[in-house]
Amino acid sequence: MGLKTPAPEAAHSDTAISRLTWKQALGVGAAQAAALIPGISRSGSSMVGGLLSGLNNENAARFSFLLATPIIGAAAVLKLPELFSAELADERVAFLVGALCSGLAAWFSTRFLLRFFHTRTLKPFALYCLAGGAVYFVLLLTTG
Repeated sequence: MGLKTPAPEAAHSDTAISRLTWKQALGVGAAQAAALIPGISRSGSSMVGGLLSGLNNENAARFSFLLATPIIGAAAVLKLPELFSAELADERVAFLVGALCSGLAAWFSTRFLLRFFHTRTLKPFALYCLAGGAVYFVLLLTTG
């Protein structure tokens, strides 16, 4: 009997992420802090940090998404008391539907992006961001 080739979903490994030193991981997290500047993408900056630390495109994206999980969870926990206030009683169902739709969209987009980065790079997205940033920068300078 021959060995079975793992399915594409099972073929990826987080081994590269687990091999990051704490300094490299801290560098990726510090790169994420660039998103404090308006217009800078949190996931984009942390993916660039991952690439600079030696991760491939897929693992840089995976690590970026992993970094987002505690932040998003903490933000949700901080907003829960507000959701259960008397002023928002009429909107709770709408908020629940919105949260479910948002969660599903995040799940599908994350899954898509991880598969995309398995075989492709961030270069087209980086060029798009540079071009868009240049256009908006020129518009900012000319419209005052």
